[in-house]
Parts: sequence; structure tokens; C-alpha cells
Amino acid sequence: MSRPEQHQASPAERYAAQRRKRAYPVTELFQSQLSYDFDPFQREACERLEEGDSVLVAAPTGAGKTVVAEFAVFLTMRDPNAKIFYTAPIKALSNQKFNEFVRRYGPSEVGLLTGDTNINSQARIVVMTTEVLRNMLYANSPLLDDLAYVVMDEVHYLADRFRGAVWEEVIIHLPSEVRLVSLSATVSNAEEFGDWLQAVRGDTQVIVSEHRPIPLDYHVRAGSRLVDLFETRGDTYTDRVNPELVNLVRQRGRGQSGGPRSRGGRRGGRNWEARVRSNDERYNRAELVDQLDRANMLPAIFFIFSRAGCDAAVQQLKRSGICLTTREERDEIRWIVESRCRSLLDEDLGVLGYFQWLEALELGIASHHAGLLPAFKEVVEELFQNKLVKLVFATETLALGINMPARTVVLEKLDKFNGEGRVPITPGEFTQLTGRAGRRGIDVEGHAVVLWRDGMNPQQLAALASRRSYPLNSSFRPTYNMAVNLVDRFGRERTRDVLESSFAQFQADRAVVDIARKVQQQRESLAGYEAAMECHRGDFFSYSRVRRELSDLERKKIREDMPNAHAERERRQQRLQELRHEMRMHPCHSCPEREDHARWGERYWRLKHDTDRLVRQIESRTGAVAQVFDRLTDALIERGYLAQLTTSDDLALTSHGHSLKRIYGERDLLIAECIRKQAWLKLDAAGLAAMAAALVFEPRRDEDNPPERFLPRGGFREALEHTERLWEELDELEERHGVPRTVPLATGLVPAMHRWARGGRLDDVLDEAGLQAGDFVRWSKQVLDLLDQIEKVTTGGLKRTAREAYDAVRHGIVAYASVAE
Repeated sequence: MSRPEQHQASPAERYAAQRRKRAYPVTELFQSQLSYDFDPFQREACERLEEGDSVLVAAPTGAGKTVVAEFAVFLTMRDPNAKIFYTAPIKALSNQKFNEFVRRYGPSEVGLLTGDTNINSQARIVVMTTEVLRNMLYANSPLLDDLAYVVMDEVHYLADRFRGAVWEEVIIHLPSEVRLVSLSATVSNAEEFGDWLQAVRGDTQVIVSEHRPIPLDYHVRAGSRLVDLFETRGDTYTDRVNPELVNLVRQRGRGQSGGPRSRGGRRGGRNWEARVRSNDERYNRAELVDQLDRANMLPAIFFIFSRAGCDAAVQQLKRSGICLTTREERDEIRWIVESRCRSLLDEDLGVLGYFQWLEALELGIASHHAGLLPAFKEVVEELFQNKLVKLVFATETLALGINMPARTVVLEKLDKFNGEGRVPITPGEFTQLTGRAGRRGIDVEGHAVVLWRDGMNPQQLAALASRRSYPLNSSFRPTYNMAVNLVDRFGRERTRDVLESSFAQFQADRAVVDIARKVQQQRESLAGYEAAMECHRGDFFSYSRVRRELSDLERKKIREDMPNAHAERERRQQRLQELRHEMRMHPCHSCPEREDHARWGERYWRLKHDTDRLVRQIESRTGAVAQVFDRLTDALIERGYLAQLTTSDDLALTSHGHSLKRIYGERDLLIAECIRKQAWLKLDAAGLAAMAAALVFEPRRDEDNPPERFLPRGGFREALEHTERLWEELDELEERHGVPRTVPLATGLVPAMHRWARGGRLDDVLDEAGLQAGDFVRWSKQVLDLLDQIEKVTTGGLKRTAREAYDAVRHGIVAYASVAE
């Protein structure tokens, strides 16, 4: 598809450009060091930063938002006393930005803080995860001195229901003089989010771009054909579905499969493995890869929403005999892999599938998902960026911001398993995934290919591809740790004000305005209905109330299994008789226009029911976040973490509250209670590591805790019983106070972590855990983080045990990790 020629600037435009150069000299200096011209949104954002404003930049994936962050770094480095923090949602992205800045500014100027990694924290450019910055703000860390800018990459991550609240905490608590550079995918309510930033941070400019610098072409693969999704007119795509695709789908008929069935691979092994293969081999991937190769559409990322599916796809292509690399490329791949993985223990290589993995890499093929060892994932990313690996089968985690752009993205399915069932991917997810297609400075266009499957609708697919954005909704909620930190810093009343400045309350308040407007309109309608049912015989409003109660009671059913069902049925019959008598005796009952009035009465009561529901919504939303905080503080007072000051109505932290301040996680109060009640004093290092695993592990929805006989014996079981009793006490406390409940302990990882901490073999540990290496490393890192917290908030024997447990867990593949994980 040909593209329009580049626009030639008019004399007026050239004059305006010269004026901008004089007005924004630093922006112009930065631009002169780039190999390409600014896009309009990039220039506008940089100019606003040079003027001293904060910015929110919302633009499509691959549009070049990070240039704005790099300009903030450039501004920082021009001031010899200034510092900048670059925050990212995941450690892999933090690692990538760290390496980029080191290459540009040198190792002495760049630091990295990711919880378990601390490199040059005093540097002027520090890359960190958002949680690290949140903890620094609560601790009033001296590292915050001279902080000029904070970059919040992927800020739309604040919608994440597990970790999103951290973004809001950082935005609210950053010192007012710090300028914020917020980078977001295109969201449909960017202006609303920008209004909130303006309210809590001051001068903030919202800059939205819908433009993709690399155009994206959508295709559908039906059978063995690649067909454009949208119709073209001349050289331009329209927003109409391609008639050729509609006709092709109609011809294929309902009963045919989405593509030619491959001859299939070997079957065997466990049932799930056979299911994966039968599902994934319904079309011949090798044929599609060859088709993409011949069309010059590689490198490509195939998104498959299953780790097993990604690995099975790699094996399928290996069996097909496909090879996408030259001899020279294969030699370079082997050299890079061996140099990056030389620290892995020889006895672990077979367990990790190293040799099969390397064999696929040499063919130019790889998978990428959270189950891979972090070192393996990083090698795949490096090889893909260096154009050595041409094909990656990935889960959606790859779309989170890691710089791995491809020429083509292939979506094998448009639904995924969410833990309970298969659900369609959202327009936002579709945008994020297909946004990986098209490499700036390399490609003139990107390609998104969707595999046709039975039941798909061309119009629905076109609608999915046409919607570029999705709403950003807050996931903020107060926690115990947040409550004690804020009370210690601001006091109770000021904390309520702070929480009411959250984006969650901002959105609730805006919703309240709309709901209140609707309530007012409906109340006006109610007055009209009431007037319309007036009756010359008497008060028809009271008559309609009787009829309404009678109708509701007649519909009500008494369950046979409920207590006192017979007595309840008797009361119902008696009330029915009373209402029928009252209705017959009412003067309006004999009115000849009774049923006309009654129709208005029914409309009145239906609208009244809906209006009352809206009023309850308003009451629940107004001050909702502060109300949760109040209930949390009441629970903390009862448990002895907060105390009422005798000289005022304010609160103060007890010694236990000061410990809770430094415990972060889903079970923060339970951990604090166990430390306070000395539940873990008799544990050895391996036992404490296993206990930490029970506190951080999140099993899949269908996984149960293992039977007690599989858990470590002796002191561990006694400590576990004590911990579970404390959880039961907290559960009762939380139910009484109406606060979010603490999740019960999950012991699924306990046996494997106990064995690992005692020096167990990797293959035995992974087999016992039922986890892939990458998952085990990820959970182990969370165990290490909790053990580090325990060491910092305790003294004496438990402190020593926590340090010993930390050292016992941090060995082998857990110890071998680059700065990414």
C-alpha cells in the first residue's frame, strides 16, 4: 500500500518554526541530537516541560512517548543539582531503561532500585519500580532531596486491580515542586485523568495523540489466504469491511474450520499436552510463517494466551523443519546465549530445557512468557531486538511495554481464559497487542493478522480494530499499611482529605454529579406522575401504595427450607387479607377511571424504585474512600496499632503501628500480628522461608492447599496453626468493621520452598512445586522481599533467622538473575 508524500512546509509554517526555536532553545537543542524530526505531540510535550509544567502524554504504542521522558532526563542533566526518577510497572522494563540510560549517560550517572536490586542509588538518574518510590515517599527518604522530575511510564497501569493503587499514592504524595511526566497508552478519558492530575499536582498539560507514526494494516487469514480487513479506495483504507472478506466468509460456510488442518504431531504425555496440540494444530503454522516470510512480513510476534501453547508452537515449528536464520546468524546466536548464561550451573541446564531452547533460538524461533527463567526471557528480547530471532510466540505479558517491536503481530484467537472461563479480549487489549507491529525508523508499515475462526463476525472484528482506546478507571483502595503511614504523616483528618483527593474519589464524585442530575430529572417526572394519578374520589396516591404492596406481597414466595416458614406464610396470608380489605374499602376503588389512574401509579412506583436506587448510589459514593479509611482505623485501634490521643481527637501510632508502617503486601496486618504475637520464633531458616511462601503465594483459582502430611513437620506446623488462628481473628475483626478481608494463607508453594531453602535439587523442587522455572524465581523473589522486610522490623532471634532464610533462598537460579528480575 503506497503512502502519501511528506508534507512540504509553507513559508508561514517555516516562520512559526523559527519562532518556536527562539522560544524553546532547550527543546530545539534536544531535537538537533535526534536522528528524526519531532512529531507534533512530542514537540508540544517537550515545550510544556521546558516551560515548567507537568505533562500527561497519551499516545498509541510505538508512537514515541518515551522521547518525552528522555527530554525530561536531558533537562535534569543540564542542572548540576537536579535528579530524576524513572518509574516503570515491571522489573524487566526497569532493567531495559537502566541499560539504555547507562549507554547514553555512563554508569556513574544511572542507578537502579527494584526492591531486590540496589545499584548506585545516589545517582542523578535512578530507574525504579513504582512500589520502591511509594515506599521512599512514606519513609521520607533522603534520596528524594533535589528531585526535579518523576517519569511514570505506563501510567494507565493504575487501573490494575492488584498494584494500581501504588500509582495514585505516588502521584498524591510527591512533593509539589516535582514535575510529573506521565506516559500512557491512548485512553478514552485522558482529559478526565488530566483534570485530576491538575487538581492534585497543579499545572499539568494533557497531550493526546491518536496518530501512529507507522501505519497499521489489518489482515485476516482465512484458509490459506491473507485478506485485508478493511476496504481500500485507491491507496487509502476506509473504515468499511472489505467485501472480499465478507464474500469469502460466506462461501466457506458455517461448518468449515478456520484453516486447513495439519497432519498433527505426536500425541502422548499428559492429557493437557494433547489438548494443547489438538487446539493449536488446527492450522499449519509453518505454512503461515512461510507465507509471512515470502511477503516480507517478518519478524513477527504470535500472541497465544497460553504458556503451554507458546511452547507447543515452538516445538511444532521445530518438527516442521523450518529455519529462519543463516549460518552466520546461528553462530552469533550461540555466542550470545553462551555468554549470557555461563553462570548457570551445569546440572541445572537440562532441568531448564536449555539445550532444546538453544536449538530453537538457532532456528530463529522462541517463546516468551512468565514461566521462562528471567535470563532466558532477556536473551530472547536481546536476540529479537538484534533481528536474530525472527519469530516469537508470546503471551500478553509481552505487550506491557518491553521494547520488542515487530513488523507483524499475529493473533491466533480473540478470546482468553481469565481463570474462570474464556472471555473476549477487550478493545484496549487488542490495541495494546497489535500496537507492537511496525518498527519506527525500520518499517514503513506494520501488519496485524487475525486468524479466522468459526463464529467470527467481520463487522465485530472491524469494530474491535477501529476502537483505539479504552477507559482508565481507578483501582485505588486504602490498606492497613497505607492507613498507618498516612496517619503518622498527616494525622487522621488531613489523611481523610488526602484520600478524598484520590482519582478513585475524583471519578466517584464526577459520577455523583451525573447521577444527581438524573435523580433531579426523575423527581420532576415523579411529580408529574403524581399529578396525573389524582382522583376526585380521594387520595389515589395512598390507594396506589396499597395496590403496590399487595402486588409485591402476592409475588413473594416463602422458601420451604427457611426457618419458621409456616409462621411466615401465615403472616403473609394475614397481611394479604388486610390489604385486600383496605383496597376494597378505599374511596378510589370505585372510581370509573381507576385503571387509568393506576397506570400512572405503576409508572410512578417503578420510577420511584429506580430513583431510590440512584440515591443509595450517591450516598455510597460520596466520601467512599474516606469511609473505608475510617473503618480501617477503627479496626487498627481495636487491635492496638493506633491509639486515640488524650489531648485531641487525633490518632497516633503505637510501637506495633510503627512496625506495620514498613510491611507492604496483601497480608500486611497478618504479618504484623504474627511478628507481634511471636508466632514464628521457633522456626528455623527453612521453616521461615516456607512460611513467607505461604504469605506471598497466590494459587490458581482451581488449586487447593496440599494435605497437611505434605507440609514440613515439627515447628513449622505449630507456627502455621498459630498463624491461621491469627488470620481467623483478623477475619472476624474485618467482618465486624466492614473492611476488605485478608486473603487466607496459601500453602501450595510451602513444601517446595522448604526443600529449596534446605539446598534441594532444582529438578526436585520444580517437580514438587508444579511450576515452571520463571514462576518459581518470581515467587522466590517475593519471598526474599518479605524476608527482608521481616529482618528490618524485628530484633533478636527472628531477625537472625530472617537473614539466614534470605541467604538460604537466594542460591542457584534464584541468585542468578540479571538486574531485570
